[in-house]
Amino acid sequence: MIAVGVPKVSGYIRDLISEVKTHNQGEPEFHQAVTEVFESLDPVLERRPEYRAARILERLVEPDRVLMFRVPWQDDEGTIHVNRGFRIEMSSAIGPYKGGLRFHPSVNLGILKFLAFEQVLKNSLTTLPMGGGKGGSDFDPKGKSDNEVMRFCQSFMTELSRHIGPDTDVPAGDIGVGGREIGYLFGQYKRIRNEFTGVLTGKGLNWGGSLIRPEATGYGAVYFAAEMLATRGETLEGKTCLVSGSGNVAQYTVEKLLQLGAKPVTLSDSSGYIYDEKGIDAEKLAFLMDLKNVRRGRIREFTDKFKGAVYIPVDPSHDYNPLWTHKAQCAFPSATQNEISGKDAEHLLDAGVYVVSEGANMPTTLEGVERFLAARILYAPGKAANAGGVATSGLEMSQNSMRLSWTREEVDDRLHKIMQAIHKACWETADQFGVKGNYVIGANIAGFLKVADAMMDQGLV
Repeated sequence: MIAVGVPKVSGYIRDLISEVKTHNQGEPEFHQAVTEVFESLDPVLERRPEYRAARILERLVEPDRVLMFRVPWQDDEGTIHVNRGFRIEMSSAIGPYKGGLRFHPSVNLGILKFLAFEQVLKNSLTTLPMGGGKGGSDFDPKGKSDNEVMRFCQSFMTELSRHIGPDTDVPAGDIGVGGREIGYLFGQYKRIRNEFTGVLTGKGLNWGGSLIRPEATGYGAVYFAAEMLATRGETLEGKTCLVSGSGNVAQYTVEKLLQLGAKPVTLSDSSGYIYDEKGIDAEKLAFLMDLKNVRRGRIREFTDKFKGAVYIPVDPSHDYNPLWTHKAQCAFPSATQNEISGKDAEHLLDAGVYVVSEGANMPTTLEGVERFLAARILYAPGKAANAGGVATSGLEMSQNSMRLSWTREEVDDRLHKIMQAIHKACWETADQFGVKGNYVIGANIAGFLKVADAMMDQGLV
């Protein structure tokens, strides 16, 4: 991918991307993330040749360390299972490692390296002192009892506990790791280490958690979209919005959209999606939150309650997702990586969408990103648009360090200001490098510069 308005990629960058692919075979998501970032950085290397001399890019793609371990656990029937656990500590150039834990059958080394690499730049953009990391397991909490999940989390933390700490590495939740899992993980850490510290974020409100943390990623993606629209003198009010996913990010994206006067019309899970032409209002959202968070049901049940909505199941034979074909002005992909292909991007543009704010991590393929950039729509990559989650995790770390608890209004205000600051950094950096309005280039360069300068200051480490 060569972004609009950026000179042709240099031989040095091409060779480096090729080297990354050779040295990290079988990790396509990691290759994709590195390619998307590195192809943005030629203008930076021209202005700052010392980065190339210091091999900053070569060092940035190599994690500080990769931890992989077995996680044995016993189910309710007494059967023993063995899963793999991972933690990628990517970079601590600007602070302790920070990034989520993902429990999902798709988890592997390449996916976690992509997430950790993106996390480094995302955390840099937040303006908070946090490095980047990611971890998780191929364990699937879906369909497991609370006791089975607890036993798995205790086994997982027994190994992970020796590698993390409030000033070293501070994990959080991600796909498959919500409040229940964070509670079990924290309890085991406290039991092993005999200390009550802010080693995990996403904790319960009555034992060190922060208000707004569950809402933060979705709220932040909407705040970022609002900032983009403001550059054209527009607001979200009255705009039809497509939202994918039905977890925390999607739920709170819908909630904030409703607060700002927009009309969300879709939500999805792995089985399919719902389309409600009248809009998903507060009552419908409350039903969905109970369905997904409490009863852990499937999204098709939404149409049993609300007859105006339509359920469309996933069709594996399609090479596109029909969710992205509905008429709208805004899209908030909030499910998983690479859910928007090049064809999906074309469908979105044909449907009238001109604002895309990514709630998930890298939900758009390189081909899809190229389509958005060529169309010059308002497109915010995940490392900028979904940084609200980790930003509020950083605020939780601050509250834990000070033994304080801020009000909901205080945290939301800080989150809003952080998202405004991220937007400003992306916008102004893109302008400085001659690609005004290109949030991909702006985010990549702004995030990179802070990390690269820190690495230069700290010497060859």
